[in-house]
Amino acid sequence: MKKIFIGNFAFSMTEGELRSMFEPHGQVESVTIVTDRNTGRSRGFAFVEMTDNGAADKAIAALNGMDSGGRPLTVNEARPKVERGPRGGGFDRGHARQRREPRW
Repeated sequence: MKKIFIGNFAFSMTEGELRSMFEPHGQVESVTIVTDRNTGRSRGFAFVEMTDNGAADKAIAALNGMDSGGRPLTVNEARPKVERGPRGGGFDRGHARQRREPRW
């Protein structure tokens, strides 16, 4: 199974449209459009998983640079996800840890 990155597509594109773009090249296992956490709108990129690696390579070659609403698609093999450490939350940004003696 190969995971493919698709970028620079129109924000209005749906998972069904992406699936129909890739299905002529081989069996599509899944389509995931990445959305903004706050608004729920598309961020303009997605991932498609195809079961056959050879078909995935052919799809990448055929679709990379293809016009999508006046924008050239970026289609390539997805890089492995990089694990990041814990992300700090909160509003103090670490300043609370730097307690100082009061100046009297």
